[in-house]
Amino acid sequence: MLHAENMTSQPEFNILFLCTGNSARSLIAEGLMRHLSQGRIGAYSAGSFPTGAPHPNALEILSEHQVDIHFARSKSWDEFAGADSPEMDVIITVCDNAAGESCPLWPGHPATAHWGVADPAAVTGSADQVRVAFLRTYQQFHARITTFLSTEPYKMTAGEGARMVSSHFPSEPSLPE
Repeated sequence: MLHAENMTSQPEFNILFLCTGNSARSLIAEGLMRHLSQGRIGAYSAGSFPTGAPHPNALEILSEHQVDIHFARSKSWDEFAGADSPEMDVIITVCDNAAGESCPLWPGHPATAHWGVADPAAVTGSADQVRVAFLRTYQQFHARITTFLSTEPYKMTAGEGARMVSSHFPSEPSLPE
C-alpha cells in the first residue's frame, strides 16, 4: 500500500479506465484509484458513448466509502485522444463492450488490460438489489486496485501490473436482472 511519505506532487503514471457509458464502473474505478493511490497515480475515466451524467448510485457508493466524488463527470474518450491530453501509461477497459470496440490511437501507445466487471447500472429490481449490485462493483474494483497497488506498480511497468491483476481476477459475467 502507498504511504503518505511516498506521495509526490506529480503522479508517477496515468491510468484511463474505459467503459461504454462512463457513468458507473469506470467512474467507480477512477474514484477508487484516486483515493487509494493517494496521488501516486493519475486516474481518469471515459466512455465510448458517455451517458452525460454519473449514475447516482455510483456517486452514493463512493461517498459512503469516503471517496471524494468532485472529479466525477461522464465524458468521452475523445477528451484523452488529443495531443494536449495527459499521456496515458495504461488503458484499462472495465466492460466487455469497450474491450471489443475500436479505440482511438492514444498518444504514447499505452499498455492495455481488461478488468471486466458486470454493469451494476443494468440491474433492475428493488432498490436493495440495485444497491447490492453497486456495492459488489465497488468491492470488485477495491480488490483489484488494492492488488494492483500492492505490486508497487511504479517498480514495474504499469502495464505489467495491470495485466497481472487481469490474470488474478477473471472477467465477471453479467449480473442477473
